[in-house]
Amino acid sequence: MKAIILFGHGARDARWREPFDRLAELWQAQHGAVPVELAFLEMMQPSLEEAVATLGAKGARDITVVPVFFGQGGHLRNDFPVLLDACREKFSQITLSTTPAVGENVAVLQAIIDFGASAL
Repeated sequence: MKAIILFGHGARDARWREPFDRLAELWQAQHGAVPVELAFLEMMQPSLEEAVATLGAKGARDITVVPVFFGQGGHLRNDFPVLLDACREKFSQITLSTTPAVGENVAVLQAIIDFGASAL
C-alpha cells in the first residue's frame, strides 16, 4: 500500500498547524484510497518516525514524504536527510522516498502568483 507524509517544520503556536491539518483533510477528500499523515521536524507531533510507524502499522509499504517547505533551507539540506535515513534504517520493510520542497515546484509558485494577482 502507498501512503504520503506531509512534512512541515513545526512551531510553538498550535494555530500554525491549522493549514497542515487542512492539507491533510483535502488530501483525504481527494485521494482517500492513499493514507496521509502529518509529521513535523520540531516542536510539534507527530515526528517523522512516528508518522512512518503509524502508516506502517496500517500496512503502508511505500511512503512518499512531501516537505511542505518553501525552499531547500538548512533544515531540508541537513536535518531532514538524517531523519529520513534513520527511518529507512528502522523501517527497512518500508520504501521511503521524498519529493523536493513544495515551494520549488513551478505550479505551487504560480498558485502564489495567482493568489496575489487575485488580491489586486
